[in-house]
Amino acid sequence: MGSVVSGGVAKDSTADAWKDLVAKLDADVKARLVTALGEAVKADASDEDIGKALAEHKDKDAFLAQLGGTITDDKYDLSGCLAESYPPNGISPSVQRLENWIQLGCGDAPYNCTEKNATFAVDGKTPDEMPDLSKHSSFMADVLTKEMYDKLKGLTTAGGVTLAQCMKTGVDNPGHPHIKTVGLVACDEESYTTFKDLFDPVISARHGGYGADGVQPTNLKIEELSNTDIDPDGKYVLTTRVRTGRSVAGFKLPPVISFEERRKLEALCVKGLLAMKDDLKGDYYPLNGSRSYPPKPDGMSVEKEEELRKCGNLFQEPDSTLLLASGMGRHWPDGRGVFENEQKNLYVWVGEEDHLRIVSMQGSRDKPTAEGKNIKEVTARFIRACDEVKKVLEEEKTSFMHNTHLGWVLTCPSNLGTGLRAGTMVMLPKLSSRADFKKFLGKMGLQARGTGGVDSDNTGGTWDISNADRIGKGEVDLVNVLIEGAAQLVKWEALLDADDKSAEVEAGVKAALGE
Repeated sequence: MGSVVSGGVAKDSTADAWKDLVAKLDADVKARLVTALGEAVKADASDEDIGKALAEHKDKDAFLAQLGGTITDDKYDLSGCLAESYPPNGISPSVQRLENWIQLGCGDAPYNCTEKNATFAVDGKTPDEMPDLSKHSSFMADVLTKEMYDKLKGLTTAGGVTLAQCMKTGVDNPGHPHIKTVGLVACDEESYTTFKDLFDPVISARHGGYGADGVQPTNLKIEELSNTDIDPDGKYVLTTRVRTGRSVAGFKLPPVISFEERRKLEALCVKGLLAMKDDLKGDYYPLNGSRSYPPKPDGMSVEKEEELRKCGNLFQEPDSTLLLASGMGRHWPDGRGVFENEQKNLYVWVGEEDHLRIVSMQGSRDKPTAEGKNIKEVTARFIRACDEVKKVLEEEKTSFMHNTHLGWVLTCPSNLGTGLRAGTMVMLPKLSSRADFKKFLGKMGLQARGTGGVDSDNTGGTWDISNADRIGKGEVDLVNVLIEGAAQLVKWEALLDADDKSAEVEAGVKAALGE
């Protein structure tokens, strides 16, 4: 297995295999080997140093050939030596190019990085003593008490998940006083019930009071979507997007899923995705360097990767301790990829932070179009895609994780309920210049992000407006909140473009604020 040596340095198991091989060599063969390695090792190098130099050699097959057949597969077992480093026994070549603190989260083991002070429960076991969270800024740190910790620390789910595995990211990441994280992830479906005493208050705090007895409605009735035109003049709306996550029952969630289980999950999900027909029909592209998908044994091409990246539909290796400590980088890039339909308006991420992340989108960031404002069409496509994948899962005697309290069960408590985010990119330079812009958005059940996503800034008054709630309402109901709200925002912006209409906007905003 991939491992970590003292000081938090990623170590490749192939070096151990080479060291073991060197120890078996006759003295004259070992001397010839050292000479051939040249400046890479000293004349009196240890077996470990020689093994490391061999493991780091760029073309091992060619190097061994130069030795004239003294070290061959028929004389020695070279399987562990010549096997290029790759999960679960090591880390992939693409990850080896990244900084060491990222590499440490992309093998098989839990994240253990002294450089980032991310060393909590690296064996997955819950310590007897509760960690000090007095300087942490997270919902988990706010609600966890010693009494609660002592009650839960000895419990595990039927799948073996511990409290420490769910808490690790929240302990390893103190956060920022002004940026509160959740601090807790579910590692399997049962985490939410086994550790209910902690998850329930965290969910309530994160979702504005959603109670432990709350019932999450599901509404995927396309016919109930609003017909309101959000941009009648076609001057303000650029793009629309609807996305959510889904987890497949019977599999552990990404923080602790095993290497083989991850591959089985990918195969099952891809089977469902490739079964879609008509406008949903498309192809699956495993991440570049992934070896898990036989039809594309090396993953997608570099060119395809760049194409997906440019349109914002490629996910990359976790580059934050928040994600790495959550276990999101394990086995990277194996078992992960992107489904893209032929019309390039439906994308499904496989194996990222959730088993599936489904995105339906259309429009252009360059200019407003009729397609860009058609939220109803985008949402209908999203619902149909979910239904089609679910059919295949049910044929395989499974389905999506779901219950009446939490809705669609996902890894992060912040995404529970519908897990749905319906958004539209809208040009609102005048309206958004108001100091109370985000305040009245909140009163309308909306939120604003910059054009680059969470915590980014707007570009020239263009904002990504979306539903603020995830839980407590059905999917179609949340989309309708966006449709009616976005239509109102566009109406106000149009009035501000008409010089004598600002008083009408002022009255509308005050009404939204309840003044």
